[in-house]
Amino acid sequence: MNTTPRIGNSKVLESRETEDGTTIRRRRVGADGRRFTTYERIELPQLIVQKRSGGRETFDHDKLATSVRRSVGKFLGSDLEVEEVVNLVERKLRELESEVVTSQDVGDTVLDVLAGKNDVAYVRFASVYLKFRTLGDFEQILRERRKR
Repeated sequence: MNTTPRIGNSKVLESRETEDGTTIRRRRVGADGRRFTTYERIELPQLIVQKRSGGRETFDHDKLATSVRRSVGKFLGSDLEVEEVVNLVERKLRELESEVVTSQDVGDTVLDVLAGKNDVAYVRFASVYLKFRTLGDFEQILRERRKR
């Protein structure tokens, strides 16, 4: 049994554009009454991410959104706020004017964006991205944040 709602048989209940204007979030209801959300994004040329292992992969907006959502927990208010963070990260990466960015560029850019959004989300993402192992790692990042 397929439990995925069919977009073609749905009605839009609400549309909301992100602050940066690159994504539209639509709340929908399917013919069976189930509600779901779709996101529409402007399609831009592909970014390639150079991994630490040497491999390359296409920048995946949804993969980054999932990573941010998992690492920061509920310290960003909504899926829409996560979407705005990822859109801003992607825009900043594109401003580097290179088709290839490193995974470090991606992680550092996420940290920069989160630094302006929410201190706890910043520390949580940093703990995953920078692979904190000790309490001292947390103390160090907190000292750095307080200096800023």
